[in-house]
Amino acid sequence: MSKFSTRDITLTAMFASLAVVAAMLVRYAGSIVPFSLLPFVVMLAGGMLGARLGALSIVVYILLGLIGLPVFATPPFGGPAYVLQPTFGFLLGFAVSAYVIGALLKNREESSFTRYFLSMAAGILVYYLIGIPYLYLILKFYLGQAVTIAKVIAIGFTPFIALDLVKAAAAAALVRAVSRRLNAYGLGDKKEAV
Repeated sequence: MSKFSTRDITLTAMFASLAVVAAMLVRYAGSIVPFSLLPFVVMLAGGMLGARLGALSIVVYILLGLIGLPVFATPPFGGPAYVLQPTFGFLLGFAVSAYVIGALLKNREESSFTRYFLSMAAGILVYYLIGIPYLYLILKFYLGQAVTIAKVIAIGFTPFIALDLVKAAAAAALVRAVSRRLNAYGLGDKKEAV
């Protein structure tokens, strides 16, 4: 296993901090359907940092919350009991999502927007595949609610997927533009071991 450079640690901390800010914004947005920038940050982390560092930045964010710092979007905002929140599965899915996005974009020289977008969409699929079953299990077996899979999809997927695809398009465009600019100046990514 390779050691982390100062650059790796700095970038990981920066994206973990961006995740905290994105989660905090939800608290003060005041919308009926919460609009969160956290999925956007996850896509940027995976796309810009690569699989290993992108996932690590989200894991750092999750760990900050689990040790008790109030960094999560909903009450109790932090602490180990947060694993029993219905939406905690999405946080776990975000870490895996960042890894998948980074792995899919590992060799990105002159990649098309479509490739970037499909990688982001794959990341979306990953966090829903982890988050929706977790939501169902917590609601049904921990909270004892009479929910069906259809009901869980209606509350945890349907209101969010369209906006998530817009975020995927924005993240794909931004990551592609940054990657092309860095490559133009000879500052492109070092290939990381996935």
